[in-house]
Amino acid sequence: MAYNLGSRTQLSRPVDLHDLPRWYSLEVEQIEPEAVRRVAICVGANWQDFVIFSELAVLLWKGCDRIKPAGNQQKYHAYPIEIKLAAKRLGFTLDGRPNGPARAAFDFAGGVRPKRTGSTNDWTAHHLYSGKFPYAERVNTTHAVKSGNHFTQSAGVVTTHPIADAMCDEFPCFTWFLRAISFQKFGYDPDGVFTTEHDDLGFEKGKHCLVFWEKKRRRFDTGSAQ
Repeated sequence: MAYNLGSRTQLSRPVDLHDLPRWYSLEVEQIEPEAVRRVAICVGANWQDFVIFSELAVLLWKGCDRIKPAGNQQKYHAYPIEIKLAAKRLGFTLDGRPNGPARAAFDFAGGVRPKRTGSTNDWTAHHLYSGKFPYAERVNTTHAVKSGNHFTQSAGVVTTHPIADAMCDEFPCFTWFLRAISFQKFGYDPDGVFTTEHDDLGFEKGKHCLVFWEKKRRRFDTGSAQ
């Protein structure tokens, strides 16, 4: 699967964690036409109606990623027995499709996936760090699906109303607005832009997440998690 990570827009100023609403209101001034800008302003001001975060920071399956094996069109996941048993006990259905483990992490961490009204699907589970929209004056940003430390990290997954889901892919200011909220809630900062000290899982010093299961590498085992 190819990722279209290019963007014609970028942040015009660093995120202001001390006054996030004002920072967002300044950033959306770049959006044209005015009718679209009004939508972005409304969604930002009422983001709780459009975006749901998990209750806890949980790395469900350390070492799991979504990098497809050579020769395969996509990656399917066979869950460890420990995760299967926990999901059964909690009443969760595990999905072996490419993004299934990320959705499972969100469920395990107390996240909610509301049902859509115009579809039989639930709200989309969206990675905040999707390899798109680097921070101001940077060229790269974390691509969670390619990293075993971030793919199943609930602090980096939200469920989004279809309107907000489209905005996450369209407007850097909205994506960084949500990334900043994740940092305020969990201390999650995989790009290291909100704090200068963070651990290898992307958390601010003094914050932490629960690692539910970690793939133990065998000797000579250099393959990705299955």
